[in-house]
Amino acid sequence: MTYVVFLALLLLITLLGSYLVIENNRQKALAAKKKLFNTRVSEVSANVKFKLNEYYEAKIIRPKYISRIQVIVGNFFVVQTHTDENLLYLERIVESLLSTINSELAKTYVTGERDALAERLDFFVSELPTAGLAYNKTFYHEVLPSMIKVLCTNELSANPNDYEKAVDPENNFDTSVNEH
Repeated sequence: MTYVVFLALLLLITLLGSYLVIENNRQKALAAKKKLFNTRVSEVSANVKFKLNEYYEAKIIRPKYISRIQVIVGNFFVVQTHTDENLLYLERIVESLLSTINSELAKTYVTGERDALAERLDFFVSELPTAGLAYNKTFYHEVLPSMIKVLCTNELSANPNDYEKAVDPENNFDTSVNEH
């Protein structure tokens, strides 16, 4: 009888130890997953900050607008849940915004209409919500994609005569003016 009690007690201690090890591993896995998630959010935020500084140096965005555009990333998880699906959507929408601005900037080197792009970006920033709670699912899934499409212009023409002023991308100077 004492052997049975001793064996049952030993089995319970082993079971408790196994449970504690498994629970500890589960907690570590959750912490690692959370750290990875936060790292990805930080990478998206850092990428946006880096690109916006490049756009500032290219003189298509004003310095006061940098923080307003960064709010798009910063407020994404204010109202929305922290899920991988939402993070993937944030990465996609930010990539869409940055690639649109990049392609429009590249077009300005051909068309010479850098001021028009700067005006469209000014309009884009003015349309961003001022309240943090306004950055909700509706904004990110419906309003922001349409705002990004407003930044787009028509495709470039294959005829070089359609553009009066070409811009030298290295110097940001008008190349249509002859130097005498």
